[in-house]
Amino acid sequence: MRQKHGNDNSEALPESIPSAPGTLPHFMEEPDDAYIIKSNPIVLRCKAMPAMQIFFKCNGEWVHQNEHVSEESMDETTGLKIREVFINVTRQQVEDFHGPEDYWCQCVAWSHLGTSKSRKASVRIAYLRKNFEQDPQGKEVPIEGMIVLHCRPPEGVPAAEVEWLKNEEPIDSNLDENIDTRADHNLIIRQARLSDSGNYTCMAANIVAKRRSMSATVVVYVNGGWSSWTEWSNCNARCGRGWQKRSRTCTNPAPLNGGAFCEGMSVQKITCTSLCPVDGNWEVWSEWSVCSPECEHLRVRECIAPPPRNGGKYCEGLSQESENCTEGLCIQDIENASDIALYSGLGAAVIAVAVLVVGVTLYRRSQSEYGVDVIDSSALTGGFQTFNFKTVRQGNSLLLNSSMQPDLTVSRTYSGPICLQDPMDKELMTESSLFNPLSDIKVKARNKATYIQNLSSISTQSELKTTAIFGHLGGRLVVPNTGVSLLIPHGAIPEESSWEIYLAINQRESSLQPEGTDVLLGPEVTCGPSDVSVSTPFALTIPHCAEVNSEHWSIHLKKRTQQGKWEEVMSVEEETTSCYCLLDPYACHILLNSFGTYALIGEPISDCAVRQLKVAVFGCLSCNSLDYNLRVYCMDNTPCSFQEVVLDERLQGGQLLEEPKLLHFKGNTFSLQISVLDIPPFLWRIKPFTACQEVPFSRVWCSNQKPLHCAFSLERYTPATTQLSCKICVRQVKGHEQILQIQTSILESERESITFFAHDDSNFPAQMGAKAFKIPYSIRQRICATFDTPNAKGKDWQMLAQKNSISRNLSYFATQSSPSAVILDLWEARHQHDGDLDSLACALEEIGRTHSKISDITETEIEEPDFNYSRQNGL
Repeated sequence: MRQKHGNDNSEALPESIPSAPGTLPHFMEEPDDAYIIKSNPIVLRCKAMPAMQIFFKCNGEWVHQNEHVSEESMDETTGLKIREVFINVTRQQVEDFHGPEDYWCQCVAWSHLGTSKSRKASVRIAYLRKNFEQDPQGKEVPIEGMIVLHCRPPEGVPAAEVEWLKNEEPIDSNLDENIDTRADHNLIIRQARLSDSGNYTCMAANIVAKRRSMSATVVVYVNGGWSSWTEWSNCNARCGRGWQKRSRTCTNPAPLNGGAFCEGMSVQKITCTSLCPVDGNWEVWSEWSVCSPECEHLRVRECIAPPPRNGGKYCEGLSQESENCTEGLCIQDIENASDIALYSGLGAAVIAVAVLVVGVTLYRRSQSEYGVDVIDSSALTGGFQTFNFKTVRQGNSLLLNSSMQPDLTVSRTYSGPICLQDPMDKELMTESSLFNPLSDIKVKARNKATYIQNLSSISTQSELKTTAIFGHLGGRLVVPNTGVSLLIPHGAIPEESSWEIYLAINQRESSLQPEGTDVLLGPEVTCGPSDVSVSTPFALTIPHCAEVNSEHWSIHLKKRTQQGKWEEVMSVEEETTSCYCLLDPYACHILLNSFGTYALIGEPISDCAVRQLKVAVFGCLSCNSLDYNLRVYCMDNTPCSFQEVVLDERLQGGQLLEEPKLLHFKGNTFSLQISVLDIPPFLWRIKPFTACQEVPFSRVWCSNQKPLHCAFSLERYTPATTQLSCKICVRQVKGHEQILQIQTSILESERESITFFAHDDSNFPAQMGAKAFKIPYSIRQRICATFDTPNAKGKDWQMLAQKNSISRNLSYFATQSSPSAVILDLWEARHQHDGDLDSLACALEEIGRTHSKISDITETEIEEPDFNYSRQNGL
């Protein structure tokens, strides 16, 4: 309620205030323009000096004194009184005002000399409409062309500010001189680059709300350009009329993102005429020359009748002949005669020496029939010298050399003769003693003492390996119950070709030794053969034990070279076109073009990095019938680590007592504690001070895929006790804790079995052809044909990737011949167990494709036995 300010209010003013003569009130703070947001009132304030009183006037009317809140103070320098006044303005007051201009208010201040008025402050109701006046439209532009995206934000008070997003990331024109966002809310890209392809969104915001426009897809395409012509080929006709050609390719540049292919011919041909080769022929012999001093005369001929031309053959035979011209009666001068005499003398000397050598040889041979030659006596025993061979008694009594370990997978092979001193030593080398498969064996030595040999200390555990032959239709390889798999897409192997492909997990000591606090997050996996490469990326799935968080982990993919060294392939967060890594909560799916040995390494960035450990408890009776052994394992949360423990426990007779639980072990240097609690006091007992065991942090964190276990021995008071009830507590100091409730019978016949693996894939380690894939090939082709073509509305393969939670490193897919096919291969790798076709169908519907496009399939296609799903599964 407002009223005019008059004499009614003057009585409330003080009679006088300290004031400098001739001083009008001076405003130290004037009311500012304000906006009412929703139903929240705004506050207008005014401060003046010197002032006896201050009142607000709104829309020409005085605001009632009761609606003012005033404060007084004294200026310490001048001693003048300062007055500050506040009023509230509500949304209802502004809406009820109907005037030619906006709702406004101003202050009026009084002093002894007179009054002063402040500026007028307008009060408006803030709002922002929902719909844009103009949404940006998708464009397809050539590379280096100009891109202009128009955006007119919704009407609002105050006027909305506009911000542009590219693939949901803000665009900062200050960081890129090629982009301008200042021109009337429009986005201008002066010269389009390939990296400018993407989905663009206009964001409008004011103090009330934010609004998003429709996304506009920008496709920057590259029209193909011809390379330079090659040199003309040789004429194809060796003789006569033929043709020669030259060629060029559409690679300068190659068309990209739907760009036009080069216009014109890629091959040019012209006619040519090759001169026929003419073989050479001799002319007739010339006349004989005059007889020379050597009693010879010559005649010659030339290959000119005709001469060889155009590559023809040269004449065969001699071009010159000579013969004696005196019929053998030639007598040369005295100098030549002396030469003949010299040569005759040398010949006679050579003959004489030869006769002498022959004579001496015959003489020695006749003497040997009656004489005795001296022979070195060592030659009689050189091949049969005796020697003693003593077995090494220290260390392993079964090995001739304790530093050498036998290969237990092959039969005995000796590289040379071995002499044993006596029959007792021979017994050491028998087949039964060296290759007995039992874990503990006894052998007899010369002194007839007993030695125990534990084969587990010298045997090497073989690799878990799966092998199959694949063809052009592709397929899937799985190492059973390990989480490791390999997907070979359709068309990755050339037609009419078959490759034997293998997939193996290395269970030997890894040659990859992480540095510092780095962790081997999963098994070391080998796929091959390494000397072939596929035309379409294959998908390798490796389980890992990291709790995925880019703020706490930096995860890298490494590959072992042929020299045995490890080199980094990529970081999981890296943008690259050579390969692709998709990190799911429990597995990493990797798209690769070359086989080899790969491993995942995790580098903790902070103390909050979590390594997921699976805690499992096994139990078995000991040799002493009253004792019962509990073994608590802390292993990496990967199926292959758990399988290794299960196989070891089966050999020891252990049984899983409780479903394994997950422990989040942080990289904060705190140790791990394992304890046995709530043991029934009158039925069981445990040795003092052994109920709790502590494991240092480094031993747990740097276990390098080796399971960690602690053993507890419990003793019953009487054999009649067959039930065990207790708790196993596994906790990290100042960290996560897990309690495993043990309630079991120690008698194997009464114990309930617990399932080991969530996905038992041991029955199908290899699947070839269509039955290896969840999506039928005909539907897959339709999806690829639909999404590989760029669409101005943004409903292309990039949206398909986004709806399947693939939002990073999209440039990798852009380099593939069919991006949609690679995205579907990745989907197949991620859903090999669930085959969740509903999720794929929902993703396609969200993009705007009708469900009928992918579900329009004949009944026979649906009911093919190769596909394990029904019509209710969504496709």
